[in-house]
Amino acid sequence: MHRCLIVEDDARNARYIADGLRELGYVVSVAGDGIEGLSRAMAEHWDVVVLDRMLPDDVDGLSIVSTLRGLGKQTPILVLSALSAIDERVRGLQAGCDDYLTKPFGFSELAARIAALVRRAQPGEVTPELALADLRLNLLSRSAERAGVPLQLQPREFRLLAYLMAHAGQVVTRTMLLEAVWDLRFDPQTNVIDVHISRLRNKVDRGHAAPLIHTVRGAGYALAAEPPDLGR
Repeated sequence: MHRCLIVEDDARNARYIADGLRELGYVVSVAGDGIEGLSRAMAEHWDVVVLDRMLPDDVDGLSIVSTLRGLGKQTPILVLSALSAIDERVRGLQAGCDDYLTKPFGFSELAARIAALVRRAQPGEVTPELALADLRLNLLSRSAERAGVPLQLQPREFRLLAYLMAHAGQVVTRTMLLEAVWDLRFDPQTNVIDVHISRLRNKVDRGHAAPLIHTVRGAGYALAAEPPDLGR
């Protein structure tokens, strides 16, 4: 089980995150201010820290990040903040956080980002091939096929499919796709994602009885053998 420390002074928000992560199998502890959060982050082992940017007193989120990094602590840190300006995100990343998510956020996106940070920090061999149902993608040869038939993908389409396959069964948001596939930390207010998803769906799903690329209304997209169940 992975251990997560949440440093958040808003008790309601902290409980919302903690309850959701516990349902996913995390061992979760909550610190209600920066002083307690810094102390516990320094003294105990955590697989990931979820840290509010704005905390009471003199110990705010970025000072905690800077202190931990200055002490050589490499624990993955995700900063939550109501400050959405690009400069604020840059400050957070420069301070040493691994990811920066602005409020309000959807829990599915938060959970996906936390899982990615934990997975990235785990040692192990890189799997060169990803698979779902009859869809195969090879990261080394940069090739893909479905039901044994090669897919002719453009570089951006390959990158998009690789990201969806790496998060198979999960809902990925537009923000996640913009950052991971287009290296954008802001929404350019265009339909670039919709266009590429449409092209990719045409190549992956056309001619097959069971579609693998699903649109999740109001949330994003999911690559799955069955449409995602959002009834939870």
